[in-house]
Amino acid sequence: MSNDEKVAARSVSGGVKPVKSASRTIELLELLAERKANPPRLAEICEALGTPRSSTYALLRTLGQAEWVIDNGSDGYSLGIRALTVGTAYIDADPYVRIIRPILADLASSLQETFHLGRVDHGDVVYLLTQQSDRVMRTYSRVGRRLPTTATSLGKAVLAYRPDLIPDELVVLTEYSITDRAQLEEELARTRERGYSIDDQENTLGLHCVGFALPYSDEVTDAISCSMALSTVTDEHVKEVVTAMEEAVSRIVESAPLRG
Repeated sequence: MSNDEKVAARSVSGGVKPVKSASRTIELLELLAERKANPPRLAEICEALGTPRSSTYALLRTLGQAEWVIDNGSDGYSLGIRALTVGTAYIDADPYVRIIRPILADLASSLQETFHLGRVDHGDVVYLLTQQSDRVMRTYSRVGRRLPTTATSLGKAVLAYRPDLIPDELVVLTEYSITDRAQLEEELARTRERGYSIDDQENTLGLHCVGFALPYSDEVTDAISCSMALSTVTDEHVKEVVTAMEEAVSRIVESAPLRG
């Protein structure tokens, strides 16, 4: 979904006509977030947003003075430190993160694997929490990272509850990514039957992941997952992880406030 589509969806769902300057600021910040690995220059930003050079430059200068944007000269524009502090505040204020963090820490310590909490947003899973194990291997997933729902155990765990959230386009990240909608629907049916989802190298080669939805709301959006090195995983260990995660889900749902 494009930046324009995201902003339009928010304005339609709220029933309020958007403020043009605020919408443009949001579009700009989201563009910089998407282009974090390849910061855009002024001309690229104007082209992507369809905005005049003069007004776009003025907006960048304003955001730069407020430390929301950094001007890297010929290397383009990137997000500033204020984006980090506001994003961190979102996580710190979330009541579910506060409940789930110590539970994932216990799982990581006892099972020596890496665990995540994710939330579905516009066809992607956003990582809200990652608890690394003490093993040498480190997964690439980090707080704030976005990955397609259809290529992650977190996303597929939610989609099994929420088929209405299946995106039109199935993104390919590895040779093992699911590219056919019928195949995805079959996988989601198996997920509902066994109670958890599986990601077998679908977004990262060498990783085997299992995920559980967190049904503490009428419309499920959150899930937890475990990432394991495929080279060391065994059926017995996966069973141990699944059992521990089932117990963790019960603890989380019992402790979490219900969300409508």
